[in-house]
Formats: sequence, structure tokens, C-alpha cells
Amino acid sequence: MQLAPRDTQAFRGQFTYRNSPEAVSRFPFPFPEDDYMYSVNTEPHTLPGPKGSVYEHMLDIDEHYLCETAERAMVLEEDPARCLAMPHMEQACWDLLEFVMTHYAQDYPEHFSFTRQGDQYEWINRPLGIHQTFVMGDASTLPMPPMEFIGRQMQGDFALLDQRDADLFMDAGVITSPADWSLAFDAGMSFKQWHGPVPLAHEMGIFDRVLKYLCAIKVGSPIRRLNWTMTIHPRMDSSPETYHQWGADRTTITPENVGRDVFLRVELQTLVRMPRSHALFFGIRTYLISMDDLTTNKAWAKRLHRVLANLPEALVDYKGMTRYRDTVVEWLSEYDHELQPQT
Repeated sequence: MQLAPRDTQAFRGQFTYRNSPEAVSRFPFPFPEDDYMYSVNTEPHTLPGPKGSVYEHMLDIDEHYLCETAERAMVLEEDPARCLAMPHMEQACWDLLEFVMTHYAQDYPEHFSFTRQGDQYEWINRPLGIHQTFVMGDASTLPMPPMEFIGRQMQGDFALLDQRDADLFMDAGVITSPADWSLAFDAGMSFKQWHGPVPLAHEMGIFDRVLKYLCAIKVGSPIRRLNWTMTIHPRMDSSPETYHQWGADRTTITPENVGRDVFLRVELQTLVRMPRSHALFFGIRTYLISMDDLTTNKAWAKRLHRVLANLPEALVDYKGMTRYRDTVVEWLSEYDHELQPQT
């Protein structure tokens, strides 16, 4: 795997983010049908997945690794509160560090190494030029707290969910690329509390079933699901804290710039039980694809047209697409000839 050079303008400013043809071909297109509605769309994260796919390894890394870690560093510099761990989550943070180092080294040995001699652990991250020896469980042997240390080196956001009283609580995480939600706001909330703004799913009983399912996840039995929304420009950080920087972008879409400026944003969400703390790792790997790139796959273009055209208004509003959904649907209609009006 070739990593694209570090680029601090990839997800802001000049928006230089681009997908290679290989990245487009492995994009996790999230729609198995022409209609979309909330469902318990989870499945076992069975490994290894298809070779070269985003499901091949426990934690996916792609060509954007250096750009995304650079973006994370900038967000944390601007807003350190995007990294948060409550005191009772210390064991979960060490679980996370060992989990990530183990899988990165196992699955990407050309880039990472993780070894142990006695009490001494050695971690090498070649793309970022990091070489660190430390003692597991001794934070004084790392340059920063364990969750932040490894979180800054991960591609993708994550939260650590504490399980108690048959519920899940968002008590730690590093969230620098959220799709219109805030770790600082949701910290300490229960599962249903942080999903409070989601329309329709509560009435359908979705969250009751999902919570029961998630609380039953066992060590060694990870699961995954895809979630999606759309965004204007390849902007990773669309948090409420930075709304003043991106909110007005939704008013700028015209038929002439849909292909360039509108992106489908897909999250590969993985949930993994941590072995010692019993916390639940909630990984959020975000993939972006422009409408120009997506429509190189005619089947994807046709299906996305139908999904957006049929999307309930409550979901259009919740996903922040009210101002530009109709423009995108019209632009995509040329790829769906079966729905073209007869003349």
C-alpha cells in the first residue's frame, strides 16, 4: 500500500483531497437497495475480509493515512477537548493502545512494529517517524496519556464506551472528524441519550434492539456496520464547534458544481469488546468520495439517485441535506434512465 504524502490542505482550505482509482474501487458503497431506512444493519466483522477491501483487516488504513493524521493533529491543536478520557477509563485506554498496536503491526508490517522483551514494549511507526519504548500500564513511560498517544496515530475516530447498568456510556474517545456531532457534548451520555436527535429510529424501536445487541458483544466477536451522510467539500471536521466554518457551504451547491463539491461520506463503524476493561471500542473510519468519482461506477450512480429521491424528509433534514438534496437528485438523474420521464 502506498501512502499519499502528508498534506495539511487535504480536508480544509484548498481541499486537495483526491481518491486514486484504487481508492474509488474499494470505496464502501453503503446501499444494498434502492430505498434507505434505518435498520439494525450490523454483521460480524469476520477476518480476514476480502483482500484489498476495507474489511480485510480489523482496522483499515489506506492511502490517506498521513493526511488524516495531519488533520487530526491540527484539530487537536485548535481544540484539545476533542480528546477526552474520564478517570475510570484508564484501563480501557491501555486496552485500546495494545489493541491498535497489535493489529497495525500484524496487518501492516511494512509500516508498523510492536514487540516485547520482558516488561519493555517497543513501538515503531515508520510513516510518522515514531520509535517509542514503554512499560504497559505506566503512563510515565509515554510522552502523553496512552489513549492520546495512539489516538494521534490512528486513521479514523473512536470512542470507548463504558458498560454499566445494561447501558453504554460515551466516557472516552478521540473525535476529530465527526459528522455534525460533538464528543464534548455527548461525553458521559447513555446510548439513547446521544442518539436522541435521530428521527424515526426511536419510534421504530431500533435503538432498544441495538443496545441489547451491543451489550452482548463478547471478546473476540467484533461486529461492523456502515453509516452514511453527505458533505460539501472533502471536509473531515464537520463538528458543531466549527459550524461557522462549514454551515454556509450547504447553500453553495449548483448543477455546475455538484460533481466537484458534493461528497458521499461513509463511516465503517466497528465495535470490539476490550479484553480487560470490558469497554466497547467504537471505531469510526470515514471514507469520502466526490460525485464525479462515484459516478464512474454507473450502478452506484443509479442507486444513489433512487436512494436520495426516495429519502424521507425527516432524514433529509436530519442529515443536513435540505438545501441541496434536490439539486443532487436532478444531477444524478442522467444516470437513471429507467426513471426518466417518457416523451
